[in-house]
Amino acid sequence: MKAKDYIRLDQTYGAHNYHPLPVVISKARGVWVWDVEGKKYIDMLSSYSAINQGHLHPKIVKAATDQMKRVTLTSRAFSNDRMGKFLKKLCEVSGMQMALPMNTGAEAVETAIKLARRYAHERMGIAEAEGEIIVCENNFHGRTTTIISFSSDPDSRKGYGPYTPGFVMIPYNDLEAFRKAINKKTIGILVEPIQGEAGINVPSQGYLKGLREICDEKGVLLILDEIQTGFARTGKMFAYMHEGIKPDILCVGKALGGGLYPVSAALSTRKIMSVFTPGSHGSTFGGNPLAAAIGSASLDVLVKEKLADRSRRRGAYFVKRLGGIKSPKIKEIRAKGLLIGVEFHLKPGETVRPICEKLMEKGVLAKDTHEKTIRFAPPLVISEEEIDWAIERIKPVFEGV
Repeated sequence: MKAKDYIRLDQTYGAHNYHPLPVVISKARGVWVWDVEGKKYIDMLSSYSAINQGHLHPKIVKAATDQMKRVTLTSRAFSNDRMGKFLKKLCEVSGMQMALPMNTGAEAVETAIKLARRYAHERMGIAEAEGEIIVCENNFHGRTTTIISFSSDPDSRKGYGPYTPGFVMIPYNDLEAFRKAINKKTIGILVEPIQGEAGINVPSQGYLKGLREICDEKGVLLILDEIQTGFARTGKMFAYMHEGIKPDILCVGKALGGGLYPVSAALSTRKIMSVFTPGSHGSTFGGNPLAAAIGSASLDVLVKEKLADRSRRRGAYFVKRLGGIKSPKIKEIRAKGLLIGVEFHLKPGETVRPICEKLMEKGVLAKDTHEKTIRFAPPLVISEEEIDWAIERIKPVFEGV
């Protein structure tokens, strides 16, 4: 079968809730992928940062295959010999005290919201019908009914009402707006350290530290969504570590599964997590032994291969090479580690989708985000030589826009 045949099958039998680039991938390794016709591409998306360790990292694959020969699922009706060790390792790398394992990133956010609300009602004296969580404009935390209720993206939100109440929206990167929004009903703020889906919006230095200080002053919770920015993507194990703070609740996912399996978690302190009691929250697959084995190996690769440091150094090199491209259409390059956004000057109605399609033709797979920005987020194992390979193909496309 040709690529067009696979695409036709997808379009015939699959819901049209995505608009993928016209490439059909059949094989992957490290930073490289191959289509069904054998053409080689460099992956500049990492499945939205779910493959920080690279495609099919041998240590993660071995951990998965070894565990699949032993036991894969026990449900939480029983304990298994993998989960406790995995959660201990996860808490140690994040600096948190307890974790509640789930599967997808959206489930981690839902868990964090439930945890914050229950804590507020039981320990902060906020009536159950009155608690409010502050969120930011242009946020992206997932696609459940509750989460899209506080989205400002019409594509994510339109047509799914009635919407879940209990959320207040403020501008991103605006500490004064946060301070003014807090009232006696405020539970806390849910925020991304860097807004990835909004176009790699990197806040001002001191923003996270300022949020922490205001939360401490007002006695509300700081909830950080590090599903995309976590696990070494920005040059630290977590983005909040750049400012020497710690959240009250942390959402993680994506790269925790090493690109093999969905693994996520909400982490917090023992005091906050203690409001969950048997039966109050759960997941059939959350914390299963296969997920725990994969998650543990994924963390080992991040730590032992020093991928946070590699992300910092390779990110600086990538940005430097991008900065050498001369094009009046490039408006701005925003980056932290290997999370990089290139925004373009475009006319009304134009998008960067055609640019991404030209990059694809050259062998570079990147994704448009918020119409005017191209995101570059390759696996953190990428080398300078591989960056050079990509730049040789990106440069003529950008300069020809």
